[in-house]
Amino acid sequence: MANELFDLDRFDSAILSVLAEDGRISITDLARRIGLSKSPTQARLRRLEDSGVILGYRALLDPIRLGLDHVAFVEVRLNDTREAALRAFNLAVAKVPEIEQAHMIASHFDYLIKVRTRSMSEYRRFLGEVISTLPHVASTSTYVAMEAVKETMLADTA
Repeated sequence: MANELFDLDRFDSAILSVLAEDGRISITDLARRIGLSKSPTQARLRRLEDSGVILGYRALLDPIRLGLDHVAFVEVRLNDTREAALRAFNLAVAKVPEIEQAHMIASHFDYLIKVRTRSMSEYRRFLGEVISTLPHVASTSTYVAMEAVKETMLADTA
């Protein structure tokens, strides 16, 4: 069921919109904001969670204030693109906290990954010691971000 589309009605959409603004809102306040009573709101929220529409709740951290202002986008080309190699690469990438995003790309390279570190020298070390040692990596090209003009999460657009 996790990969199936979920049919949202106006109350479900309202719940998602309110939670995107305030994930810590009480059920009572959420119910009031969407115009339902507490019990049906709670049931809808549980259904959205159980169906995988809501993946979880977390604090949004400011990476700049945490000193993680070096962002690099890395094109990765693999030396093997058979399913087992892709799976090995995907599993390895998922374990690396500095990799914020990884996308398989239909292009002249295989993956585009977003890496966040404290500095260029830290990134250089990370590239040599981590990225280049991931399974099946043949080559990389790095693009360093100078400024984030827009960074949103799905919650910001709901």
